[in-house]
Amino acid sequence: MISNLGNPMQLRRALLFGGLVAVLSPAIAWGGGPPARVGIVTARATDYRPSVSLTGDVEAQVQSDISFRVSGRIIERLVDVGDHVTPDQVLARVDGQEQRITLDTANAALASAQAQLQQSQAAYQRQKTLITSNATSQSSLDAAQENLSVAQASVSAATAQVEQAKEQLGYADLRAGVAGTVTARNAETGQVVQAGQTVVSIAQDGPRDAVFDVYEALIDKPPGSPEVGITLVADPRVKTTGHVREVSPIVDARKGTIRVKIGLKETPPGMSLGTAVRGEASLAPQRRFVLPASALFEWQGKPAVWTVTADQHQAQPRAVTLDRYTTHDVVLSGGLEDGEAVVVQGGQLLRPGQIVETVQIEKPVQSVETVLEQGQ
Repeated sequence: MISNLGNPMQLRRALLFGGLVAVLSPAIAWGGGPPARVGIVTARATDYRPSVSLTGDVEAQVQSDISFRVSGRIIERLVDVGDHVTPDQVLARVDGQEQRITLDTANAALASAQAQLQQSQAAYQRQKTLITSNATSQSSLDAAQENLSVAQASVSAATAQVEQAKEQLGYADLRAGVAGTVTARNAETGQVVQAGQTVVSIAQDGPRDAVFDVYEALIDKPPGSPEVGITLVADPRVKTTGHVREVSPIVDARKGTIRVKIGLKETPPGMSLGTAVRGEASLAPQRRFVLPASALFEWQGKPAVWTVTADQHQAQPRAVTLDRYTTHDVVLSGGLEDGEAVVVQGGQLLRPGQIVETVQIEKPVQSVETVLEQGQ
């Protein structure tokens, strides 16, 4: 995961160095010499809009775990990871001997029921013929009709048993049921599997997600736009956009992250399953002070900056609230007022109340030392 929030170790070093200087500075003699020369910038609150960049991968929105409906020993596996399959394609087979025996038994029971039905039909027809000549009783006719009904029901039940046995035999062939790409296989030839045990996992064709593991702190920060830009890490020219589709309610205990799924609006050909992508989004703008990192030091155990009074040109430490830091800057959420002069260069040996000579810095941080040396 990549973020633009900087390196915590760099900030720690800066705070430790600034704190050491702040502790040592009162011990430096102030003999009334010329004022210390420092570079300053004017603090201005701006609408700071931080951006977040994270890396993740492409996954299918729907993934199916395919399993046999019957237990048995696998005698054949026909697909491997990465293969594309169709709904009716056979993925694997189990030994269907047990199902074939069940089918044979059901067929035998059906044949017996059909023979019994034929006998019942013949007996009923005889009783109907005899009743017309009063050669039999009504009760005998009723009994023959009842036996016929029972035989017909037996045939229907036996027929259903045969159909069920055929269906069970068909379950010996594991079919995909969906179109997609095989992403995992969990059983091999010769292995005995139980009904419902996952044998193959399939990423279904269709919509795709860009999946990211996001630090919990970022989840609470509202985005400036619901749209997230997605680019292919291997080829930044391949781009698309997406929207947040799902945010996991569970925090990963090991990494302290939350899984976020971005539904891709379109899936470019280069963004196949498993490819690494980068997601970029801007957070909502906030009123913040952005200063060079060299302005920050530690004072009495807290982050602070040196400010210079406009009337007496005295340097005073000011505790500030640190919001975040970047590679070259620190972002402050409190502790300063618009228009205050903040020391960004030459504050290493300052002490509270020290008179200073200021040089306004208008160039990037990398050019600060040059500006001071030239006195511009």
